Amino acid sequence: MKTIAIAGTFDSKGTEFLYVKKLVEELGLQTYTIHTGVFEAIFEPDVSNKTVAEAAGYNIDEIVRKKDRALATAALSEGMKILIPKLYKEGKFDGILSFGGSGGTALVTPAMRELPIGVPKLMVSTMASGDVERYVGTSDILMMPSIVDVAGINKISKIIFKNAALAIAGMVGNKENLEEEQGEEKPLIAASMFGVTTPCVEQAKAVLEKAGYEVLVFHATGTGGKTMESLIESGFFTGVLDLTTTEWCDEVVGGILAAGEDRCRAAVRKKIPQVVSVGACDMVNFGPIDEVPKQFANRNLYKHNPLVTLMRTSQEENKVIGEKLAERWNEAESKMALFLPEQGVSMIDAQGQPFDGPEERKILFDTLKKNISNDNVEIIEMNNNINDVAFATAAAQKLIDLIDAGK
Repeated sequence: MKTIAIAGTFDSKGTEFLYVKKLVEELGLQTYTIHTGVFEAIFEPDVSNKTVAEAAGYNIDEIVRKKDRALATAALSEGMKILIPKLYKEGKFDGILSFGGSGGTALVTPAMRELPIGVPKLMVSTMASGDVERYVGTSDILMMPSIVDVAGINKISKIIFKNAALAIAGMVGNKENLEEEQGEEKPLIAASMFGVTTPCVEQAKAVLEKAGYEVLVFHATGTGGKTMESLIESGFFTGVLDLTTTEWCDEVVGGILAAGEDRCRAAVRKKIPQVVSVGACDMVNFGPIDEVPKQFANRNLYKHNPLVTLMRTSQEENKVIGEKLAERWNEAESKMALFLPEQGVSMIDAQGQPFDGPEERKILFDTLKKNISNDNVEIIEMNNNINDVAFATAAAQKLIDLIDAGK
């Protein structure tokens, strides 16, 4: 029989959680309850808040005496991060379910993020209809809007509670029914892609698949880059085809799809063979055109769709982007290759296209060549646009060669 971990504040929302516990058990599943509240639970949980606090080195009685909500949340959240993956490894549960407002969501989701990808994780939250990146991170947490606050059993909350119970039961109970037949396990390649570099990555993917690799493509939307870096760090990949490093444009200029200062470092740290390029480094991403910051009003803007506006990177910005990329690739301790497409870094950075920028490209490429001082980084310039078949094929073949050389 499968088991669902139900985590939450059983002191303030104990009645609601007991109702959910009953629903899950009526579906033929066992429950494993974990109390994350500060005060005594209204029912006996399988894991007490004392145990959760102790996992992080805190005493729950001292936390109660201090009456410091921020301390309590931080201590219990840290305890959950340590305890939840440990309990999962011990086989205590098969999936995890929680309900909460902003506090409850912030308390449980960090622990959910510590679980492996594929473990069912459902957070029913008042925060689910907004920006949930801070809660989901690079994990596969499913966020479900609670519609009303998790406070009381009423006509609306009953519907949400029942749907949540059915959802987690379906994810856990029917998982084996959808298991794919185990075929030959192929080595994995991570690849970065954007809409404007899709032809390049699709062609490279075909070359790699023909050579016996499985290619996982990550959309360079900030979260996509972070997720790719996280999975590289976790050791999933044999090689990396990071041809679309556009997230550095948003990081440098202030766009909405930045992936953080650690972007482009995981493969270097893991010493994994990689081929990189500067795909879509001609653009910074903003929202609808009327939301572009006023200081950029006179720049070269391109309405990609009603919700996305692209801005052509300037010569000065390309210099900084080149310096940032060079700094990261200079850290490489194993062989890698940087491909530079002289005829454009995206679909719209091409002759006759709105972002065609020979001078901007020259600054970017010259900065990279000037600043990369690491002999492990081979720089290959090609008289192509990044989306040309010849460029994509050469980049893919180079990655195959690097992997073969390292075997």
